[in-house]
Amino acid sequence: MDYTIRHITKFRYSAPVSESVMEVRMQPRREGPQQCLSFELLTNPSARVTSTTDYLGNIVHHFDLPRRHSELVITAQSQVSVGEPARLPAMLPAHAWVELDALAADGDYTDTLVPSTFAQPTALLRELARELHVARRDDPLTLLRQISMRLHSTLAYAPQSTRADSPIDLALELRQGVCQDYAHIMIALLRLIDVPARYVSGYLFKGGSSQITGADATHAWVEALIPGYGWVGMDPTNNTLVSNRHIRVAVGRDYNDVPPTRGVFKGSAETELGVAVGVVPADARGAALPTADDVIVMKTLSPPTQAGEQPEQQ
Repeated sequence: MDYTIRHITKFRYSAPVSESVMEVRMQPRREGPQQCLSFELLTNPSARVTSTTDYLGNIVHHFDLPRRHSELVITAQSQVSVGEPARLPAMLPAHAWVELDALAADGDYTDTLVPSTFAQPTALLRELARELHVARRDDPLTLLRQISMRLHSTLAYAPQSTRADSPIDLALELRQGVCQDYAHIMIALLRLIDVPARYVSGYLFKGGSSQITGADATHAWVEALIPGYGWVGMDPTNNTLVSNRHIRVAVGRDYNDVPPTRGVFKGSAETELGVAVGVVPADARGAALPTADDVIVMKTLSPPTQAGEQPEQQ
């Protein structure tokens, strides 16, 4: 499936600021069944944009705006081709746990096995693990599906109930959250039983389906290391294995590694944030993609975040 994606972010400041320095993770990854055919990043006010690759293989764009400005608009547009992931069996052999441990021991997976900023083994997380009967049994793939199913039925999806930087205990107390909460909780559960797990930030094509949750902004899901199949994607928000509707942008230990934007500026202004994302089939004639005028500035970022991490995932 080929897609056109437009991702617009608008920062509005209560007073002019200067010396904005920003890094952006919005370019889809190019690996496996996914190919990023083109990518363009524009800013208003205009800035010279450069790019690097971080240690996780994510493309990171950088720019700075030394002059004073009261608003910053970032527009990223991509053309992406996404094929179906490899077909998975209903279950794995009984020795799959031994194979997983050998794989984890031989590879560089430490960062995906230990607690991270937003995937902590808190008392509430351990209580949930007991409630959901999270333990090594059956095989790693079967358990991955079971955890997703049980987490999906335990948590209610509730937009705006948490922020991207909320600790998992907030969602666990509320028993509701948004996509990054589902992802962080599932990652922490998997790491409790020594299954390497990582966070994926990306987009989800809804395609007119009323059964798909979390497709109105950037999305988040989980990848777990499965012997014989490598990193296998699971979307606990929708209780489904990833498909060609899922467009991968960045991977990390958790959200802290992959915010769409992160930056600083000089000034004491308050910051308001608005985001608009459109994902349409590349061959869809007349399909509407958002413009800067469609962005409704709604969220206020207070210090020390300022124009920093962008809490836009849903």
